[in-house]
Amino acid sequence: MIFDAARAAARQLFSPPFRSALYKSLGLTLLILAGLWVALKELFEAFALPWLEALMPGLPAWAGWLGLLAAIVAGIGLALALALLIAPVTAIVAGIFLDDVAEAVERQSYPQDPPGVAVPLLRGIVLSLKFFGVVVLGNMVALLLLLVPGVNLIAFFVVNAYLLSREFFEFAAMRFRTEAEAKALRRRHSATVFLAGFVISAFLSVPLLNLLTPLFAAAMMVHLYKMISAREERRDRIAAAAATGDV
Repeated sequence: MIFDAARAAARQLFSPPFRSALYKSLGLTLLILAGLWVALKELFEAFALPWLEALMPGLPAWAGWLGLLAAIVAGIGLALALALLIAPVTAIVAGIFLDDVAEAVERQSYPQDPPGVAVPLLRGIVLSLKFFGVVVLGNMVALLLLLVPGVNLIAFFVVNAYLLSREFFEFAAMRFRTEAEAKALRRRHSATVFLAGFVISAFLSVPLLNLLTPLFAAAMMVHLYKMISAREERRDRIAAAAATGDV
């Protein structure tokens, strides 16, 4: 089920019905990341650079290479910070374009089903901001755990698998159910949803491809929601038939 949903989402990423959402999602993701890069650079220059420059006058002439080393380390640190911010950026972009992606998936793959209803704008903004905050905190924890040998990469995958799978699945489910019902459905199938999150984490870890994470994750979770709902409906029909003696 998980791999079926992932394959279906991957096939649809560059299909004509997805192109509008693809261009808008990719453009906004790049714009936000560029803004974050500038902000991080400004913060470094405002706080870390004066401290380094204050140390330099007291160093012997032969130690000038330390300035170059510091610049290289700073560049690597900024790049790492930006990489860790891709997941929170995904949260914001998803909140804006998830309904566009979901509608494209539903029209293309489930034309016989009733279409979903978009989450009200104000509620969607609140949920997106909440999601953003949770993902930022989760990735800050993952960043601290990067210093722990044997835990670092595992922490990144586990944190993002849990957070992204939970929120993307609930967003998809809320097009057809109330928020409480969507959360209950996710809890009933928590293992499946969590394991699906590792596919999203793997996608998120691939440079350049990870810029399409909002589109891929949204499409995948719509497919997964549809599959889980269909399985529950079949189970309920069988149970109802058994209760009435029709089997």
